[in-house]
Amino acid sequence: MNRDPLFRRKTSISYKTEEKTVLRGYNLSDLAEKGYSFCDAMFVLFQNRIPTAAEEKMLKYEMGVFLEHSMSPSAAGAIGVITGRPNLPCAIAASIMTFGGVHGPGAAHGYMLNKYLDRAHKEGKSLDEMAKILVDEYLDNKTPVMGMGQPQHIDSDPRAEPIHVKQEELGVQGVYLEFQRAVEKHFHARRKAEGRSYVGVNVVGSGNTALCDIGFAPNAAWCIGSVCRGFSCAAHAIYNMKRGRAWGASRNEPMVQMIDLSMIKYIGPEDRRVPKQSERQEYAKNQKEQGEYKQWVI
Repeated sequence: MNRDPLFRRKTSISYKTEEKTVLRGYNLSDLAEKGYSFCDAMFVLFQNRIPTAAEEKMLKYEMGVFLEHSMSPSAAGAIGVITGRPNLPCAIAASIMTFGGVHGPGAAHGYMLNKYLDRAHKEGKSLDEMAKILVDEYLDNKTPVMGMGQPQHIDSDPRAEPIHVKQEELGVQGVYLEFQRAVEKHFHARRKAEGRSYVGVNVVGSGNTALCDIGFAPNAAWCIGSVCRGFSCAAHAIYNMKRGRAWGASRNEPMVQMIDLSMIKYIGPEDRRVPKQSERQEYAKNQKEQGEYKQWVI
């Protein structure tokens, strides 16, 4: 039997044989046997290099503080899906899929920083000057500055500043942290001058800054955050699978559940008679002419 492949796939990531699995040239078993961690392997996977001890510690710290965030879109997604009792990976996948433009937007923040850092280089401006330009352009256009603000931590995200500090303690601060701090400074100054409330940096603004400074590209940082939170969302799903009720709406529970009917306030049209088929044409014509339906169109 001819088993020659019709076409060959090329990859620079990994290969395996009966004896070993090789990641970017390193035998994964050898990495583990010699004391290299999961975070070390992440560097090899995304950056094709073994990190310094400080870089590995920074990644561990960032992933640790990002692991759990209690009730958030991702956790709610996992819980909502598991109430239907699909296989567990479905709930985990659903939770990770909530990571978009406003929940864990690591890539968006990274690309914003890269865009303005590139402009600073091309236009011959200092990081401080370019940070002010970034803030003014975003706020003038009424566009949220990525990495600033957290709806549940009104005063400030308690995880954010400690990540900045940890970068400095480990000596892995770089151009991204310098630029991010300048952005925060001008952002706070602009809002204060306009008489607006204080809005602090969030964990993406600080955590993604740290990941950028230790060499991760924006999309890689986004993936790391998504996978990291996936472990937490898996725990939420398993807990609700074991301790919660299917459907999450039982009236026998001591507290209102996620889709309990008492949570729903209907604000649509009043109850109305369904017309007979013989009345249909005239009924539909009148509805269209009156135009009342337009306020309900979605």
